[in-house]
Amino acid sequence: MPNITVCLSFDVDAVSSWIGTAKSNDPSTVSRGEFSVVGTPRVVNLLKRLDIQATFCIPGHTAYAFPDLVRMIRDEGHEIGHHGWVHENPADFDKAGEIRILEKGLEALERVAGVRPVGYRSPAVNLSHDTLKLLTQYGFEWDSNCFANDFYPYYPRTGDKWGLDEPYQFGEVLDLVEMPVSHVLGDFSAFETIPGFFPGYVPPRTLEGMWKDDFDFAVNECPDGVFILTMHPQTIGRGSRIRMLERFIQYARENADVTFTTMGGYARSWRAANPLEEWKQKNPMRTGVHAITKV
Repeated sequence: MPNITVCLSFDVDAVSSWIGTAKSNDPSTVSRGEFSVVGTPRVVNLLKRLDIQATFCIPGHTAYAFPDLVRMIRDEGHEIGHHGWVHENPADFDKAGEIRILEKGLEALERVAGVRPVGYRSPAVNLSHDTLKLLTQYGFEWDSNCFANDFYPYYPRTGDKWGLDEPYQFGEVLDLVEMPVSHVLGDFSAFETIPGFFPGYVPPRTLEGMWKDDFDFAVNECPDGVFILTMHPQTIGRGSRIRMLERFIQYARENADVTFTTMGGYARSWRAANPLEEWKQKNPMRTGVHAITKV
């Protein structure tokens, strides 16, 4: 059977997403995030039973609020990634402000779990113009926020420039592995109800079918690629959804020579097989070397 790697990733937002992103002052709304206390052990127990190591991206706010939850994830051998401080959008801050929240998140995870993450996922799946450069300066190895591929990692750029009346200008390619994301390969927008944003109530088997179709495409058309799912314990941890995840894992194992690993584990092996300068030579369209910059 064809080879493929699957990376299961879970954003343990807990109450931080409703405080930092939704800006809620409603105890009922904030309690939605507290379901992570129920959902996360369900996820961890499923992974343990199926012998899978995964990546959990955790805000510093979550680490302080639920330290035992974070230590449980660490003690089961899963990778911990940086997920902001209180689930804020880094694009809302100037450079100094973004450095502050980056450092607060690092400090919290080090203090609570003794872990300094090497991977980053923005709470808003959004970046400022400084984010990627800052990640390299702080020693991060991988990022998972961009959409320029689906089943293959790549080296992202920083410093791109664009406007309505001028050609696109390509910036600097960074020594940072981009582990691409897709809203379709996630749970939140399908299952969570947020008036004006997400209607929710997608039947789990509908999303499961979409995941399987994308998985089959990756297996058949993207040899040695990586299939990344982005999930949230407060969402995927509910009964019908976690059963869906279990069925998908079983399907993947039955239909491909699949390896489950962490985002960091895959990023390290991919970087070793694709040195930056060699990759740039093989991917000129990613570097803009042939782009027309004047008209």
